[in-house]
Amino acid sequence: MADNKGLSMAASCIALRGVRIFLNASKAAAARRVSPPVQRRRPKPVVPGAKPPQKVFDALVKTTKFNKYELEALFTMYRTLVMAAQSAVPTTGIGQTAPKTDGIDQSTFRDVLHNTFDLVTEEAILDRIWVTWERGAAGGEGAIKFEAWARGLSRMLRGTDEERRTHCFAVYDLNADGWITKDEMFSLLKNSLLKQPGDEDPDEGVRDLVELVLKKMDIDKDGRVSFEDYRQAVEQEPLLLEAFGQCLPSKRHAVTFLRTLVAK
Repeated sequence: MADNKGLSMAASCIALRGVRIFLNASKAAAARRVSPPVQRRRPKPVVPGAKPPQKVFDALVKTTKFNKYELEALFTMYRTLVMAAQSAVPTTGIGQTAPKTDGIDQSTFRDVLHNTFDLVTEEAILDRIWVTWERGAAGGEGAIKFEAWARGLSRMLRGTDEERRTHCFAVYDLNADGWITKDEMFSLLKNSLLKQPGDEDPDEGVRDLVELVLKKMDIDKDGRVSFEDYRQAVEQEPLLLEAFGQCLPSKRHAVTFLRTLVAK
């Protein structure tokens, strides 16, 4: 069968094992979105755009760390996620179906991070991962399309040390100005720490922690952390990579997911 006439039989078999993982996330998203059946009419699933031309897969083989069969399996998962999310879109107040997103929307994206990669992290971190993920030509536009989905997963799951550092720094740089400031550290750490019984001023404890982290990471001592500061600090102490919150899957969850893309 020609490459452009659907997924190869081998890739389809590979993908089906991984689709089960994503269906749990999709069902969770659907349960939150669908209103009671007596009031809403469940729309018929809409199949997203056709399989990208072969040149897209050829380019992704060169620009990601996935091979052809893994990419085809990822596309099957991607299509399943989009279709599940589209089928859950409720009707509007006048009985018309709301516009459907051609891509992975934010709610589905968060479910995948939770259910597939076990990123049980702060809401602010999840929002930042979504914001920094490649979306649209200018970034931050609409849903995540397949090419961006594959490139992002490649960085998260098989990225080099530099790619992982770049990803984490972008997540922590809340205003995307190239620096992690004390205020940003305070905001990130405050959200990640639980208030202990008897704490009269929990913010004071967070400020003390900010000062400790700053001493470790502010290499040039200018009162803020640049990417070069961050790189050097993480090279000296790898545990500082996710100093302000988890934004990468654990090795165990990454390996488990990648196994679903490999034929037995």
